[in-house]
Order: sequence, then C-alpha cells, then structure tokens
Amino acid sequence: MGANVQPGQDVVVTCLVEHADIARAMAREAYRAGAAHVLVLYGDLHLRRAAIELGPEEELGWSPPHLLELYTRALDEHPALISLTGNPDPSLLGDLDPSLVARSEPREIRKLLLQLTAERRVNWTVVSAPNEGWATQVFGEPDLERLWDAVAVATRLDAPDVVAAWREHAARLEERADGLDARGFDAVRFRGPGTDLTVGLIAGAHWGSATNETATGVQHLPNLPTEEVFTSPDWRRADGHVRSTAPLIAAGTRVEGLELRFEGGKIVDVRAEAGAEIIREQIAMDEQAPYLAEVALVDGASAVKKTGLVFHDTLFDENATCHIAFGRGFPHVLGEEGSKLSREELLERGVNVATVHTDFMIGGPEVDVVGLDADGAETPIIRDDVWQLA
Repeated sequence: MGANVQPGQDVVVTCLVEHADIARAMAREAYRAGAAHVLVLYGDLHLRRAAIELGPEEELGWSPPHLLELYTRALDEHPALISLTGNPDPSLLGDLDPSLVARSEPREIRKLLLQLTAERRVNWTVVSAPNEGWATQVFGEPDLERLWDAVAVATRLDAPDVVAAWREHAARLEERADGLDARGFDAVRFRGPGTDLTVGLIAGAHWGSATNETATGVQHLPNLPTEEVFTSPDWRRADGHVRSTAPLIAAGTRVEGLELRFEGGKIVDVRAEAGAEIIREQIAMDEQAPYLAEVALVDGASAVKKTGLVFHDTLFDENATCHIAFGRGFPHVLGEEGSKLSREELLERGVNVATVHTDFMIGGPEVDVVGLDADGAETPIIRDDVWQLA
C-alpha cells in the first residue's frame, strides 16, 4: 500500500544513519516483494553540520555527481523510492547561520527528485522511522515504545486488517476529492486567528487524495500517513495573510510561529518566532519559489489528529490539519496531459514550477475553510474542524 514495489524493480531507500535498523527491514521486505536491487543511501546531520561550520561556503548545496547520475537515470529506469523520516535531533543545526543551513541542502538532487515525483516517473513513499531522538522531541523523554504506539495509530497499523483499513481510508478520501471536483470552486478561503487567506484555484484542475499512479500505471501511496485532499492552486492567485498552526521542519531545522503575507500570489513578507531566515532563503532559490504549490484540506477526523500529539515531523503534522506549500506544484492535477507539458506551459496553465516544495500547517479547530464560487458566494468546507461538504 506504500511504495508498491514491483517484481524486478530497483529500490532506493534514503534515510539518516539513525534509521539504519528500519532501513534494513525495508530492504528485506523489498526483496520479498521481488526487487532486483535495493540501494540504501544514508545521510548524517552531523556531517552536514561539519560542512556548514568548516567547509568552503561556496560548496554548500553541492550534489555528488554519482547521486545526480543515479537520479537522472531514474527518469527512464523508474525505480521505487522510499524515504524514511523522523529527525533524531531537529535542534542540531539550530545555532548555525540559518541562511547557510538553508543553502546546505543539495539543490540539484532536490530538483531532480521533485521532477521525478511531479512527472510521475517513479512509485514512491515517505514513511516514518521512529527513534529515541524523535521520541524525545515528542514526549520530552526517549520513550521509543510510546512513539511506536502513536505511529501505529496514525498509520492504521493497529487495524485488524491493515491493507483493508488503508483501502477503505483511501476510498473515503477519494470521495472527498471527487466532491470538490464536482463543486468546481474558483477559490478557497482560510479564516482564523492570524489568518485570512484566499487562494485561487485552476479552472478544471483536479483534487487529489491518498493514491497516486505512475505514468506506467503503478498505484502507490506517496505518504504514510495521509489524511489530505489536495490540489495545486493557481500560482498567480493568493492574497492575504496566514499564520502557521504548528512548527515545521525546513532544511533540517525547526521553524516556529511562521507568518506569511501574500500579494498577487507571491510571498512578500516572512516573519517567524524562530527560523524565518530559513524560509527567506528557500523562497529566494529561484523566481518561482515564493509562489504556492499546494493547498491541502484535512479535518479533525484525521487519524494523526486523534493521537493528540504534535509529532514535530512535517509528514505527520501536515496530516493532522490543513496545510499549504510554496514551490513546485503537481502537474497531474491537470490530468494525463499535465506530465507532458513544458515548464512554460505549466506556468501558463497555473501550475507552479520551482526547485523547492515546503509544506506548513495552517488549519485547526479555530480556522474555517470555505469554497468560493466565481461570484464570491461561499460554501463551508470545514467548520469547527468538521468536514461540511456532502
């Protein structure tokens, strides 16, 4: 139900060294599913800190050529990509220059990965790897067993039949997406404390949900957990202000109390209690980075929300509430033709194309979401954290 590894397919697992035990288990399961080769790529936040502190500044963001070749070949070879998440120490880079931290992510690799997923070249999934450092962030103590219990609830591992539970959940989300498609809203508006943001939608664009399908027909669930219905809005149409309702992890560093102001689709002001410079660096990466890529709707029925926890992990926290993202959008919201359009054609149709994609949470019980018709008439979508559309 996650990556859906195919017989004879290559599998690439990316993770941190603290995820090694789970990465090994992933490799065994991938081979059981018929994988031809499994490659595990380990990262280390301590090595990243060393590069920022001691390495030449002009080399920050360097992408190793052998990895660039790997991901370039993936455009045609279509491996399965599995990414493990669960930061063991989100504060490790927190005392460094935020602009250098933001620039330390390998830009060319990130660009290729966004292309691979946006063009549906690979079946992929992001899934959790609980560890003591992550547990300490959530509970204040390294209670790994308690974290596993919470992850089990959020990802439906506690269901009698896990696969059946996920199929039922995916079908329910697909019904919500179909309902939004049928409404054909011109825009959505978020209103709550510190937030009054109107996001224009692309005429005829579809809402997506849990299940994705590659251009070669392999169905998969890109996120485990997933509770959202989402689309790419028109990058030229966002106005107002918004305040994040949960911390986010950007460039390996926690950003708290993020506040953004939009004019004509563009982020024109960035403020935060901590980490604002990280976001400023990200939206400066290219000319399209400061425009929206995604708008996603999540209500209080979310399995992640029901845990009552802030996971301090974007994969989980974005699936507890509504969120938006700036940067690269999803061509597939335009249907089959989306993956065939050039950069210029996508921009003309309203789908943003950039070298970054950063999600942050903006929903919650105090934030109402309405759909707007072309004449401005409002239809409630989420009120008091409860889904309103039939």
